[in-house]
Amino acid sequence: MQETGSIKNWAEDERPREKMLQRGAGALTDAELLAILISSGTKTKTALDLAREVLDLAHKNLLELGRISLKELQGIHGIGQARAITICAALEIGRRRQANDGPDRAKITGSRDAANILMPLLQDLNHEAFYVLYLNQSNKVIRAEKISDGGLTMAIADIRIILKNALLHNANQVILAHNHPSGNKQPSEADKALTARVKEAAKLMDIRLIDHIIIAGSSFLSMADEGLI
Repeated sequence: MQETGSIKNWAEDERPREKMLQRGAGALTDAELLAILISSGTKTKTALDLAREVLDLAHKNLLELGRISLKELQGIHGIGQARAITICAALEIGRRRQANDGPDRAKITGSRDAANILMPLLQDLNHEAFYVLYLNQSNKVIRAEKISDGGLTMAIADIRIILKNALLHNANQVILAHNHPSGNKQPSEADKALTARVKEAAKLMDIRLIDHIIIAGSSFLSMADEGLI
């Protein structure tokens, strides 16, 4: 039996798929885009109703939505495992698209350029993670690589792995990065100490540490800009 909440049963001018075909994806609301991913509703709720509940869970903020776990999504009646996975997969594709500018990625000319690459990778996480941007001599990014995942307050960065990977990627320069899930972008004493150790170790291998970026939600701090490197 077909679910009463199926998009096929909606009035034609209320169907988000048809609206996208006629007017383009940009014409759809966040809820309508989510409704397309959800596809169908339940006996008492349309897919759009469910989409609105998902957005309510994220306080109608797409950045917050990116932080919601599969388990939290499944707490909404009508959002099962398959629908939760579909939503999370779509959000991850968006993050990767934002982070990957392809082979013609502009070179790093300042902290904002680095943050634009790193923020999609780190801003949605509820735990700390540590990344390194490996650059060539022309300041172009060779690779953005996750070094470790940590807990709520700390991610461990192994200096040997950072420098080994720099050699493997033929990188002359590196930018360190990690996130603060608390939203406080100020570096801790441990952050400062790690930065100093990486800088000294990298110097021995003729590798330059350019910066250490701390991502805190939609904002960031550059330790280089702050005179801490």
